[in-house]
Amino acid sequence: MAPATLIWSDPALDDLDEIAAHIALDKPAAAAALVERVLTAVERVRAQPSSGRSVAELPKRQYLEVVVAPCRIVYRREGAAVLIVHVFRGERQLRKRSLR
Repeated sequence: MAPATLIWSDPALDDLDEIAAHIALDKPAAAAALVERVLTAVERVRAQPSSGRSVAELPKRQYLEVVVAPCRIVYRREGAAVLIVHVFRGERQLRKRSLR
């Protein structure tokens, strides 16, 4: 089976950029390494969209997540595509309104 099409929402890209920018203030190399790990994890999700775990805050929804410490990457399947919806720091709780 061909890998899914990968779609990043604008808020998810903004989330990742903000997290990386904050880390880069003190450790630019660590920020770049985090972004690389996130992109690698997202590529694995693209190849195996069902590989994520259920999102604890959304137990009866279609969202899944993959963890790349310190980030949680929330996504959902959209037909033959994977939509990256939100990227946030793991110590924060997901707010349902951030998924709109």
